Amino acid sequence: MSEQVPAQWGNFYLKDVSFVNLMMRRIYNVLIVANPYDAFMLEDDGRVEEKIYNEYMELGLRYPPTFTQVSTTEEASRILNSVDIDLVICMPGNADNDAFDVARAVKAEFPDIHCVVLTPFSHGITKRIQHEDLSIFDYVFCWLGNTNLILSIIKLMEDKMNIDNDIREVGVQMILLVEDSIRFYSSILPNLYSYILTQSQNFATEALTRHDASLRQRGRPKVVLARTYEEAWEIYQRYKDNCLGVISDVRFPINNVKEKERTATEGNIPVIEKDPEAGLKLLRAIRQEDEYLPLIIESSESDNREKAEAEGFRFVDKNSKKMSVDLRHLLEEHMGFGDFIFRNPKTREEVMRIRSLKDLQDNIFTIPRDSMLYHISRNHVSRWLSARAIFPVSSFLKGITWHKLQDVDMHRQIIFDAIVAYRKMRNVGVVAVFDRHKFDRYAHFARIGDGSLGGKGRGLAFLDNVIKRRPDFNRFPNAKVQIPKTVVLCTDVFDSFMEQNNLYHIALSDASDEEILHAFLRAQLPDEYIGDFFTFFEATRSPIAVRSSSLLEDSHYQPFAGIYSTYMIPYLEDKYEMLRMLACAIKAVYASVYYRDSKAYMTATSNVIDQEKMAVILQQVVGKEYGDHFYPNISGVLRSLNYYPIGEEKAEEGIASLALGLGKYIVDGGQTLRVCPFHPHQILQMSEMEIALRETQTQFYALDMKRISEDFKVDDGFNILKLRVKDAEVDGSLQYIASTYSPEDNAIYNGLYDGGRKVISFCGVLQQDVFPLPELLQMAMNYGAEAMRRPVEIEFAANLNSDRTGELYLLQIRPIVDSKQMLDEDLTEIPDEQCLLRSHNSLGHGVSDDVQDVVYIKTDSSFTASNNPAIADEIERINRKFLDTDKNYVLIGPGRWGSSDPWLGIPVKWSHISAARVIVEEGLEHYRVDPSQGTHFFQNLTSFGVGYFTVNPYKEDGFYQRSVLDALPAVEETKWVRHVRFPKPLSIMMDGKKQEGVVLLPSVSHTETDV
Repeated sequence: MSEQVPAQWGNFYLKDVSFVNLMMRRIYNVLIVANPYDAFMLEDDGRVEEKIYNEYMELGLRYPPTFTQVSTTEEASRILNSVDIDLVICMPGNADNDAFDVARAVKAEFPDIHCVVLTPFSHGITKRIQHEDLSIFDYVFCWLGNTNLILSIIKLMEDKMNIDNDIREVGVQMILLVEDSIRFYSSILPNLYSYILTQSQNFATEALTRHDASLRQRGRPKVVLARTYEEAWEIYQRYKDNCLGVISDVRFPINNVKEKERTATEGNIPVIEKDPEAGLKLLRAIRQEDEYLPLIIESSESDNREKAEAEGFRFVDKNSKKMSVDLRHLLEEHMGFGDFIFRNPKTREEVMRIRSLKDLQDNIFTIPRDSMLYHISRNHVSRWLSARAIFPVSSFLKGITWHKLQDVDMHRQIIFDAIVAYRKMRNVGVVAVFDRHKFDRYAHFARIGDGSLGGKGRGLAFLDNVIKRRPDFNRFPNAKVQIPKTVVLCTDVFDSFMEQNNLYHIALSDASDEEILHAFLRAQLPDEYIGDFFTFFEATRSPIAVRSSSLLEDSHYQPFAGIYSTYMIPYLEDKYEMLRMLACAIKAVYASVYYRDSKAYMTATSNVIDQEKMAVILQQVVGKEYGDHFYPNISGVLRSLNYYPIGEEKAEEGIASLALGLGKYIVDGGQTLRVCPFHPHQILQMSEMEIALRETQTQFYALDMKRISEDFKVDDGFNILKLRVKDAEVDGSLQYIASTYSPEDNAIYNGLYDGGRKVISFCGVLQQDVFPLPELLQMAMNYGAEAMRRPVEIEFAANLNSDRTGELYLLQIRPIVDSKQMLDEDLTEIPDEQCLLRSHNSLGHGVSDDVQDVVYIKTDSSFTASNNPAIADEIERINRKFLDTDKNYVLIGPGRWGSSDPWLGIPVKWSHISAARVIVEEGLEHYRVDPSQGTHFFQNLTSFGVGYFTVNPYKEDGFYQRSVLDALPAVEETKWVRHVRFPKPLSIMMDGKKQEGVVLLPSVSHTETDV
C-alpha cells in the first residue's frame, strides 16, 4: 500500500456477537385440523412428522415441532383447551371446503393463537377466496400435498415472531418478499427457505466449534412476506438498515382497498383492485433510499421484463419452468449467497471464487483491480458477509462506501485488517475444532479429538476466556496480552494410541522408565494427524512446547503440577524432521504417565494409574531466536497469596518470581527475582549491593535450536541449555531487564553499560515503566483469582522489543488449594517449651494432629553440602516406606528442599518426599540459604496442605528442639538421616496469613501414660 489507511477506518474495535439469544420464540406444537382422508394422507402417505423431523436434521436445525391431528372443530377445541398449541393449520374439510369455517371457529374461541389455512386451488376456490375476509388469519396457502410447505410455514411464522429481537441483538438480515398471489408465494417460499437454510449450513462452517456452528445458523436471513404496497413499505422502513434484498411481484394492491358495491350471497364484500405497476413503484421508492440494495422483479407478464431492466432491476419470469433456478442464481449473484464470485465487469466472466472468510483474507490483494472496483463500488463485500452472518465486519465495511473512499488499495487493506481483527477477536476465549484449512497465523486455540482437554488445557482455555472478558488487559498501547498459539490433542487420541499399540501391558508393569519410554517411542501415532501438524508448524513458525495435560493435572483439588514431562522442539525448515521430533515428544509425554515417579505420586494421592488420561498441548514457545538459542526476555510465576510478605507487602497482594530465559529455570528452583506486583520498587534482592551481587540470577535456560536428537530421553530437558547471563549479554537480550555493576564505583546502575557485570534486576519494567508488567500482573492475579473463586498461581512469559513494546503471554493458571480449617488461637501465645518447632516464616494453613514421625538430617559438624545427593536417595527410600504404610511425617533438613543445585539444599523431587506433612528448611550458622517459593514444588505443597517452615535459630528466627529428637530412640538411622517416632501424635498448626507455624510436642501426660 502506497498510502496509509485514514485514521477513522484504520483504528477500529470489533465487538463479537452472540447467537445464543436468537430465534428464542419457536413453534413447538402444531395442531392440524383435517378431514380423515387428508389426515390419512399426512400420516401414512405424507408422514408429515417424520418428514419434518428429517428435514430439520438434514438442515442441522434443532427443536423440530410435534404434530397433533384432529378432524373436527370440537376435537380441536378440546386439544386447544388442554395443550399449549403454537400454531393451528386448517386443511380442506368436506367437498364444500370448510377449512375457512373451521379456522374462523378456532379464531373466535382462541383469538390470540396463530392460525393458517391450507386450501387446494381450483376455479371455484379462487372465486370463493375473492369473497372471503382473510385478514383474521395469519396466512392462507395453496396445498398440493408438499410437506416442504409445512416447514416453510413454520419458518415464516418463527421469522415473524423473532425478527425484531434478532435484528436488535446482532443485526440479522431480512429478505422482503412482496407477493399477494397465494398460489405463487406457496410455491416460492419452500424454494426460498430451502436455499436459505442450506446457505445457513454453509456459513456455519465459519464457526470454530460444533456448538457454535449450530448457534450460527440462527443468524440466517429472515424472510418477511408482504401482500400490499403499504405493508411492504412499512416493513422496509422498519428494517431497511438490515435488508439484504427485495423480491417483488408487479401487480398487487396499493392505496389500501378500493371498494365496489357488489351484491353477493355473503352481502357487501370489498373487492380488491390491484395496481398493475405497484411493484415498480415500490422498488423505485426503495432505490431512492438505497442505491446498492438488490431489487428483483418477478412477474408472469413478460412485458414487465423490459420495464424492470430499464430501471436497473433484475427480472424473473414466473412462467419459466426454471424460475426457481433463475431466482437462486440472482440470490447468489446479488444477495451474497453461496461463494463470492469476483467477475470481470466487462465480460462478466469469473476471475476468482471465494468460499470462506479466510479465503477472502488470503486473496484480497490478488483480485484484479477492475473486478475489485466493480464489487466494492456496489457494496458486494459487505452484503456477502451479512448473508454469512459475519455481522461485525459487514457492519463496519458497510459504512466505507466508494463515495467516501475512492481508493481500491485502501479498500483492500481495510477489508484485510477488518477480517484479521475479527478472526483474532473470534478466536480468543474459544477452543475451536482444528481445521487445517482455517488454522493460520491468526488462529489461536484449537482441539484435535473429542475427549477432554486435560487439566492444563482447561486452565489455558479458562485463561483465554478471562482475557476475552476483560478488555482492559489490552488497554496499554505498547502491550499485548494473550495466550500462545495452542493446539490440544485430546484424551481420546491418547486412548486410541494406547490401545492400537497395545502399550498398557508394559506401561502398567514394573519396567524402568527407560524401557517404558523406548516402547512408547517405537509405537505409531495415526497418520491422519500429519497434515494437521504441518499446518500448525506453518502457522506458528516457532519452536513448539509439547506439554502434558492429564485429567488430574492442575485440577481444583488435586493439582499434579510438574509431575509429567514437557519437551521442547526447535523450529526447523525441514518439516519432516520437525514432524519426527514432534511425534517423539508426544509419545515421550504419553510415556511419562507411567514413569516410576508418576506411579509413586498416584499412590500418594490415592489415585489409580490406569484411570489417568493424558491430553497433550502443542504450544508455541514464547521467546525470540538468538543464534542457536531461543528464550523469552522474562519468564515468571505469579501467586495471588504471598506467604513471605516483607516491608509494606500484604499476603493478599501476591508475589511474582521473575527470571530471564525459559520458565523451567524457575520450576527447577533457580535463583529468581522476587517482586510483589503492587510494590515493584521494593525488591529485597536489590536493596543492597552485596545482596544483589550474591542473590540475583547468574544462569538461565534456553532451547538449543541445533540439537536435533534421534534419541529422546526420560529427562525432558535433554535439549535445554544452561547458559550464563554473559551469554545473554552477547545475544543482546538484556535491554530493559538488566542493571550494570561498576567495579570502579562499586555501585549498580540501572540499564546496560559497557563493561561491568550485568545484574538481572528487571529495572526497565519494574522501576522505569518501559513495559507495564506490574499493572498487567495485578490484573492477571485479581481477575484470575476472582474468576476461579480462590487463590491462583499463574505462569507467564514476556517478550520485550527495543521500541518499548512487548507481549505478555499467560501460560497456565491453577488454583492454590488452601485448607479450610480455622485456627482458634494466636500461635504466638503458645509457650516455646510446648513446641518442637516454631517458624515465623511458614507456608501453609490449617491444623493437623495425626503425625507421630520425624525424619531429620543430622547437621552436626560433619555435615557438608557435598553429601546432599546421597542424602536425597536416602530420603526417597524412607519416603517410600511411609507411602506403603499410608503414614506421614515431619521432614527437617538444611537449605532449600527440592533445589536443582545440590549446593543449595537436598535435591529431591516432590515424589521423593510426597508423604511429608511438614517440610522444614533449617538454616545453619555455616550454611545459610534463603527460602524459596513459586515453583511447581511449592504448588504441590500448598495443594496438599503441606506445611513449609523456615527456621533460622542462629538469628533467632524461629527454633527447633533438636535435643528432643536426639533423645528419642531411632526407628531407623543412617550416616546422614535419622527417623524417630513420638508415642503420641504431634499437633501441627499453621496460620497462613501471619506466616506463623508451630509443631507442638505431645502432652507430658500422654507421654507418661505411654511409658
